[in-house]
Amino acid sequence: MVNWLEVLVYVIAGTAAVLAIVHLVRDRPAEDGMYLLLGIAELALLVQLVWGSINLAGTSRDVEGALFVSYLVGLVLVLPIGAFWSLAERTRAGTAVLLLAVLTVVGLELRLSTIWAGAGA
Repeated sequence: MVNWLEVLVYVIAGTAAVLAIVHLVRDRPAEDGMYLLLGIAELALLVQLVWGSINLAGTSRDVEGALFVSYLVGLVLVLPIGAFWSLAERTRAGTAVLLLAVLTVVGLELRLSTIWAGAGA
């Protein structure tokens, strides 16, 4: 996989997590800037889905293909679900949902790296 893309996802997710924590502490719902940041993260995850699928097709590594692709697709789905849920729940709980979605992206990204490295299930 592309290391710079993975780092980009971590940086954006980390920034979004810090913003969500600040909003939680201040007891405020997420603002437009946070949704813009999540949109940028989603674009990076879409690029990662395409790039990861291309790399999987062209690799000779021992990678569990179905598992790898399912994590790529799962990563793409997490943020929109969290964002829509947060928009429906415009309270502190909605902001907590966004924080959970961002942390889920970090966890899935870490697991994706492990799968790509060949550790498998």
